Amino acid sequence: MENGILKNVKGTRDFMPQEQSLRNRIRRTLEGVFEEYGCKPLETPMLSVYELLASKYGGGAEILKEVYRLSDQGERELALRYDLTVPLAKVVGMNPEMRLPFKRYEIGKVFRDGPVKPGRFREFVQCDVDIVGTSSMLAEAELISMAFAAFERLGLDVYIEVNNRKLLSGILQELGVPEERAGDVMLSLDKLEKIGIDGVRDDLRERGVEEPLIAAIVSFLQEGETTLEQLAGRFASPGVQQGVSELEQLLAYLQGANVTGDVRFSPFLARGLGIYTGTVYEIFLQDGRITSSIGSGGRYDEIIGRFLGDGREYPAVGISFGLDVILTALEMRESEQAERAADVLVVPLGTEAASLGLANRLRADGIRTELELAGRRLKKALDYANKERIPFVLIYGENEVENGAVVLRNMVEGTEQAVPLAEITQRLREALMIR
Repeated sequence: MENGILKNVKGTRDFMPQEQSLRNRIRRTLEGVFEEYGCKPLETPMLSVYELLASKYGGGAEILKEVYRLSDQGERELALRYDLTVPLAKVVGMNPEMRLPFKRYEIGKVFRDGPVKPGRFREFVQCDVDIVGTSSMLAEAELISMAFAAFERLGLDVYIEVNNRKLLSGILQELGVPEERAGDVMLSLDKLEKIGIDGVRDDLRERGVEEPLIAAIVSFLQEGETTLEQLAGRFASPGVQQGVSELEQLLAYLQGANVTGDVRFSPFLARGLGIYTGTVYEIFLQDGRITSSIGSGGRYDEIIGRFLGDGREYPAVGISFGLDVILTALEMRESEQAERAADVLVVPLGTEAASLGLANRLRADGIRTELELAGRRLKKALDYANKERIPFVLIYGENEVENGAVVLRNMVEGTEQAVPLAEITQRLREALMIR
């Protein structure tokens, strides 16, 4: 065998035992969260009839150019699945007796012949949750709540950008963009944060959009009216008003449920797929070390009805987590952890012997622990933890000894809270992802 063929196809990789163990841990963590939210497991084939994928995407060549096509010995046109959403729609269409709402999760490989960059591959694993059979915005609120819960358990700090396709379509309609041009314009606007207004102008020209339309779009972008209130006040079309109303309801549900994660309205977020009909969202790391989204999704109320062709409506909403991009993020974090000598600094405040006992207990449980030995004041000890990149500090004073608690300070977030001594080991193990 020639050494030249001993290589992986571009955009694919081998996962050696240490990496695969982490992948398995991510998968188990996500499955645990999904099942806590009442989701049922499903598995679908990787191979699909090409027509199934090609006929239901609205992105045209923008999407289809990333689909891997092949044929079998019977010369049938096949494709590797691009995501897990259309296979779900196929399953619902093939099982009309299914009880709705149907809430499923699926974790499996998908394939996209697209650009390769850190955290983005051509063969990768998606972890999807979809709810079929309800048009309530409560479904979106539950999926966003679940996403924050999953990433908190994984130890990743994220924010979620949200928008509504009705809102965006209504804005474009009022700016004079004809329906046949809306898809191209949406794809350009979706890049606004990355390429800026001038970049959007150039991209629209490359797509052949007429100059008067480009001028109207650019003028609107330059005005900067991008809050829900501003958009509702400026555009009276039903699409804008309905989109604003749905987003306001979603945000109200999240606030009412005490979901404290960082949710940001992004009026030009479109998502690439034409199947989306309402809410769309993307999940990003707060620290920006990976620029690709690490999760995304939205509402797609029409595609399942098209598969069935029975005149009924099958409202649906879903969310997808990219296992491999999550792996990349965790590998970056664990690399940083390996560079520091300790994960926790115990600072005694007149409780030296008890603090040594606490430190030894944490060490016995596999937590790398440093005890403050230099008698520094609290502020100096915290400065030391920052310089040494120690993420957690335990402040243990006489009051804490009396109360059977310890103050846990998160150095990254700058937050503090008293934690019962009986719970501190488990709290730290969860935060540090120690199993």
